[in-house]
Amino acid sequence: MNEGIYLDNLEFSYSDLNVINGITTEIQSGEIISIVGPNGAGKTTLIKIIDGLIKPSQGKVWVHNKEVHKLSSRNRSRLISYVPQNPRLPGNMKLIDFVLLGRNPHLSLAQWENKEDIRTAIAAMELTEVSHLADRNLEEMSGGELQMGMLSLALTQESPIMLLDEPTSNLDLSHQAKIMSLIKKTHQAKNGVTILAIHDLTLAAQYTNRVILLSEGRIFADGTPSEVLTVENLSATYGANVVIMPHPSEGTPVVLPVTENYPSTT
Repeated sequence: MNEGIYLDNLEFSYSDLNVINGITTEIQSGEIISIVGPNGAGKTTLIKIIDGLIKPSQGKVWVHNKEVHKLSSRNRSRLISYVPQNPRLPGNMKLIDFVLLGRNPHLSLAQWENKEDIRTAIAAMELTEVSHLADRNLEEMSGGELQMGMLSLALTQESPIMLLDEPTSNLDLSHQAKIMSLIKKTHQAKNGVTILAIHDLTLAAQYTNRVILLSEGRIFADGTPSEVLTVENLSATYGANVVIMPHPSEGTPVVLPVTENYPSTT
């Protein structure tokens, strides 16, 4: 494949615990994908393997026909941006300086940011609606503002692949909807690949066009939200009783946990 991602028989273990078990799949340019599954299914580990932060014990990751784990950190960052769940941030750094770090993969070691780099960073902050916070220290920003700042940095990298690990964690409902809308908007603008590891199945269905359901490190189901997020699949992987209803405006699946004696609906 020329533009996209190919995962070839990935395996990974922590000590004696198999976390990723034979994952093979292809992701085309233009796709926005949710990776879902119960705790311990391997969502975050898979994201880190794709990013090159973790090397699989077996298998390979190909991005734009390049083997990720043979690339330098700088060259990987030109291809892939990664927004972790709980990043360690320098609290006394201004947002604009933090976002400008996204230009580092495009600069030589002795090169400073130029006016075009600054314009790229400001455009990213305008898109994520935090440009008015450019001179604010990170330690003075709310959780929602920091998430937008992290997204701004990733956009400033201008990489065709964006990976996000639980981008809505620790956010209230309004900020969850806002950041998911912005992720979808930025994905449409760059037409690359966007992959989210996310625990909220309803948000996954509403904002992404493909869902990969993991269970015990394997792909249990892969397809559209309606194909994957079924009562049968979620009962088998989460061990939960759920009811699935159509979203009132989007028509995508809304997943609700229910008590055992509640009549399930597909």
